[in-house]
Amino acid sequence: MRLTRAYVELALAAGNCIALPEDVAAHLVRVLRLAPGDPCTLFNGDGRDYEARIVSANKREVLAEVVSAHDVDNESPLRITLLQGIARGEKMDLIVQKATELGVTAILPVISERSEVKLDAERAQKRYAHWRSVAISACEQSGRARVPQLSAPQPLQTTVVQVATDAVKLTLDPNGEHSVANLELHVASGIVIALGPEGGWSPRDREVLQAGGFTGLRLGPRVLRTETAGLAAIAALQSRFGDLC
Repeated sequence: MRLTRAYVELALAAGNCIALPEDVAAHLVRVLRLAPGDPCTLFNGDGRDYEARIVSANKREVLAEVVSAHDVDNESPLRITLLQGIARGEKMDLIVQKATELGVTAILPVISERSEVKLDAERAQKRYAHWRSVAISACEQSGRARVPQLSAPQPLQTTVVQVATDAVKLTLDPNGEHSVANLELHVASGIVIALGPEGGWSPRDREVLQAGGFTGLRLGPRVLRTETAGLAAIAALQSRFGDLC
């Protein structure tokens, strides 16, 4: 039987009895029909899974007892940050979901000159909260016990200057000087992959990236959509330098 995993923003320790957050309780008890005595797995992003069981369930609250804890060792040795020009609607959800499944360490949504998605402060916060929930769901499904760092949407120029100086910085470019096959990479340094939105990077965006130390990476002879290109690059890099085999 598949054991249900659920993310909770709570301190967890073996022996504790906790009241599950309302959304988690509703999912486990009302949707998945767990009853008192049934097992589940909880995690809070600290790198551990906590085996638990439902103790009681009523309309007011659902209580779970944490039975044991163990470290989860499935994070990639390659620290990949995806710097992603915000894509429309479900495309961005797909990117966040699959990048999380593929093991990225961080996702940085950016607003660029050709971004078709326009966000004021309120909408930006709502989209951030939604993308975080997508990433958490992907962790629940894929078995990750650490949730990728996700930043709120920012202008490209703001994000570029915040990227770690020791990371290898690449942006996909059909004429780029690097390919995955000839790329030299020290795994400990990490890597940042920059992907434009549906319309790609503008000339000014490319100047910003170049000034920030980004160089081009070729990824084959075909033109890939934004929701495909980053995931293909992550998979290729994980296959060569990470733990995808």
